[in-house]
Amino acid sequence: MQDSLTLQLVGEFIGTLVLILLGDGVVAAVSLKKSKAEGAGWIAIALGWGLAVTLGIYCSAFLSPAHLNPAVTVGMAIAGVFPWSSVIPYIIAQTLGAIVGAVIVWLNYYPHWQETDDSAAILGVFATGPAIRNYFFNFLSEFIGTFVLVFALLAFTRGKFTSGLNPMVVGLLITAIGFSLGGTTGYAINPARDLGPRIAHQILPIANKGKSDWAYSWVPIFGPFAGGAVAALAYLLIP
Repeated sequence: MQDSLTLQLVGEFIGTLVLILLGDGVVAAVSLKKSKAEGAGWIAIALGWGLAVTLGIYCSAFLSPAHLNPAVTVGMAIAGVFPWSSVIPYIIAQTLGAIVGAVIVWLNYYPHWQETDDSAAILGVFATGPAIRNYFFNFLSEFIGTFVLVFALLAFTRGKFTSGLNPMVVGLLITAIGFSLGGTTGYAINPARDLGPRIAHQILPIANKGKSDWAYSWVPIFGPFAGGAVAALAYLLIP
């Protein structure tokens, strides 16, 4: 049993690493100076994150359920389809994977940080931030986005997909959330996705970086946890 859990944790670590490497990577490509993708815009970012989730799931689903998201893990536990005893280990593995993924993004774009003098854009590669800072509505936005995510994931468990297709459907779901709901806060909808890279931003010697905006950091942590939990409770109300 312990060996099984260890393999699952490895899967969550690898999957979240890939998720952040490709997701933060597309933001870096669009945001950093002298990148060939500089200025590609929101469409590139939303599509890139959808693909990042899809490929993160494919890279880890043979080892674990491929939650790659503490809010999903907690939501699945509330819904009764995941053991509570594994929740904290999963969250730790996911967060560590997110940190390592962010470090690799920093290395991949190493010369570009020096060329980029916008510290807000640099932070935006690693962590989310609001278009308009209003903590209540920022929290609400993260709550709604994660509610949609977790409720849909639970609903998918009742449907039948062709073998191997589920990760693509989840990627489309993330892309839809990004296009439709993500313009307010950058749609973390995943505590590890924001916290892990924000920690990396804090500790790495990134050229031209500013502060890590820890005053905002609680929003993309607790908003997704709350949204995922309520989504699971709503799902349980359905016969």
